[in-house]
Amino acid sequence: MTAAMVENDQGSEGRPWGYLLQTWQELDVPEGWRAEIDEGQIVLVPPPHAHHNSIAETVQRLLYRGLPDDLGIYQTLGVHLAPLDKLYVPDLVVLPRELVTAADPETSDPMDASEALLIVEITSKGNAREDRTKKYRAYARAGVPMYLLIDRFDTRGALTTLFTEPDGVGTYKRSDPVPFGKPLLLPEPFDVALTTDDFPV
Repeated sequence: MTAAMVENDQGSEGRPWGYLLQTWQELDVPEGWRAEIDEGQIVLVPPPHAHHNSIAETVQRLLYRGLPDDLGIYQTLGVHLAPLDKLYVPDLVVLPRELVTAADPETSDPMDASEALLIVEITSKGNAREDRTKKYRAYARAGVPMYLLIDRFDTRGALTTLFTEPDGVGTYKRSDPVPFGKPLLLPEPFDVALTTDDFPV
C-alpha cells in the first residue's frame, strides 16, 4: 500500500496541531481509507488486502473471549499521541467503553492513546517498516501498555510480537515474538492465548 499526502498552501513545516486536527475532522475520506496525522502531514492510507482484514477479524474474535465488560475493541478509531502530536488509526484498539461512549457526538475528536490498553497493528507490504519503527516508538512514547505487532513480512518469517512495559521515551522494555502457527499468551486483562494458526502469510 502506498500512502498519499494531503497537501495545502502552508507547506510541510510548522503546521499547528489544531489546524491539522480540524482539517482531519473535515476530510471526506473514501470508504475503507484511513487518514492519519504524522510528521506535520495528513496521510491517507488505502484499504488493506483481504488477508489483512482476515487477521484483524480473527484477533478481534479471540480478544472478545476474555475481555471484561467495561472494555471495547474498536476499528477505524483515531488515537492522539499527545507527546508527538501524531494521530494514528490502528487496526484495532482496546479502550474503556465509557471513554468512547462519552465522546462528543458533534465532533470526531480522537481518543487519547495513553488511555488504550492494547493497540494492534497488522503490517501491509507498503507500511511494514513504519509499524515496526515509527509507530512502535510513538506508542511507547505515549505510554500505550501493550502493542501487538502482527508482521507477515518480517525477514525472519511471519511473526506476532507483543511489546510491553513502555519506557515513555520511545521503546518497550519487553518483547515476546512468536512465529505464525504458535500461540501468544496475552496477559491481564485479556488472559487469552492468541492462536495464529489461521493467519494467512
